[in-house]
Amino acid sequence: MLPKPNRVVHAADFRRIVRTGRRFTSPTAVLHVTEAEAGVSRFGFVVSKKVGNAVVRNRVRRRMSEFVRLQLPLDPPVDVVVRALPAAGIADYGTLAHAFEPLLRSR
Repeated sequence: MLPKPNRVVHAADFRRIVRTGRRFTSPTAVLHVTEAEAGVSRFGFVVSKKVGNAVVRNRVRRRMSEFVRLQLPLDPPVDVVVRALPAAGIADYGTLAHAFEPLLRSR
């Protein structure tokens, strides 16, 4: 699980990041990235019911969160909202990790 300072939790923050951030797409996820306001990188995950049932959605969220946790700290710090697409429900860990390549390349 991500440490508490590295999580986006407020709806207003989710809206701000999605509206003002740059968008990167992959077959399994859409990343909305903007500069961090708090000075630390923060991540929020959105996994809709289109991805699968509760077990599948939580698995996708855990896999994405674990990959991000292993990459922290990011320099420069960024705020990111990750929106999982339906293909993420059947993707393995490596495929989900591939969705974060644009973010890692931009460092």
